[in-house]
Amino acid sequence: MDPNVDSSPDHVLLTLPYKLAQNKDILVDIYLPKNNPPGLNHLASVVYFHGGGLTVGNRKAWIPFWLLRRLHPAGVVFVSPDFRLIPPGTAHDILEDIVDLFTFLSTSVNNLISQSIPESRVRLNPDAIAVVGTSGGSLCAYLAAMHARPKPKAVLSMYGLGGNFFDPLYLTIKTEPFFLGREMIDPVDYSQWLYPQTHHNAPRSRAFTFPAEKEEPMLSDSPLAYHPPTHPTPGWPANPRMHLGRLYMQLGEFLDYYTGRHDPSLSLQLRNVLLTAADDEDIDMRMKESIPEEDLPLFPQLHPTPHEWPPTLFIHGNLDRALKLQESLHLHGILRKAGADVAMKIVDGQDHSFDYQKDAEQLFGQTIFNEAAEFLVRRLYP
Repeated sequence: MDPNVDSSPDHVLLTLPYKLAQNKDILVDIYLPKNNPPGLNHLASVVYFHGGGLTVGNRKAWIPFWLLRRLHPAGVVFVSPDFRLIPPGTAHDILEDIVDLFTFLSTSVNNLISQSIPESRVRLNPDAIAVVGTSGGSLCAYLAAMHARPKPKAVLSMYGLGGNFFDPLYLTIKTEPFFLGREMIDPVDYSQWLYPQTHHNAPRSRAFTFPAEKEEPMLSDSPLAYHPPTHPTPGWPANPRMHLGRLYMQLGEFLDYYTGRHDPSLSLQLRNVLLTAADDEDIDMRMKESIPEEDLPLFPQLHPTPHEWPPTLFIHGNLDRALKLQESLHLHGILRKAGADVAMKIVDGQDHSFDYQKDAEQLFGQTIFNEAAEFLVRRLYP
């Protein structure tokens, strides 16, 4: 068996490269269920995009095993990819990775499964793919809904980021704790991840190019790490990239790093609109006018054909202190108004990442978890 294959009692894990970037492989983990439903070999799949604010994590981070355990008995393959992280990447790179991943899943993956696991009869059905994301990963799921081909059959968003990029969370400068009650960050400690050190990460459409010899290597795998019990801050993030998303929000510059638009600062332009607009309608119109045309495809709320959005279930806790409930409500409202098939599940009394609690299965297994899995399976096997 291929060395990139790992077996467990309920699945076979296959790790494959799905593309090259700067001559480096970007990897995807494919969890193949061992016990398929009788007569079912061409299986539907769910692509899971990990959280981390697009700045940290990898294909093994924050795996929602509660979902995987429910999908496999229904004959659904679980797929977890790496994607390029910000910085040095931008959302333009992430979008390219998402599109390339779907091309891989619809054209190449079955031959590689056959080569790596000759005894397996499992093949992926390219016309039955859904997407799931938690937190920052939900934004990747939104981008897949907008741009991936074949189009995803369904979207599950768990307390997603990017439902309203015109919110003060992304645009205003913060002077006191705003994210899960955590302390403010000293930007001096993170200078290597701040503009202008990353100014070469502008979209490719920009007129200038940064010298190739100074180009920062792409990064698609930044594992989670936490301080040990002996550390002065036990259990707190030890990988500094775990703070970057919050830092960019604290500085009110998240969208600069997201789009690569630092000079002039896109965030500053949009912040001025936020401070001077007359009403919500005026905000939306002027915000859209301020965003360069090539960046518009990165904004889910500005999707030109929202009525064509795949069926989507938004799940969000009403006490979320990282990404407020309004994030999901805003995008849900836009899509619903356009006639898309969308539903909203508000989880009472729950904060960010509620599904990773130690007792999450007992609290949510028979309700939210089952509902989410059934939503996906119903659209994958209609």
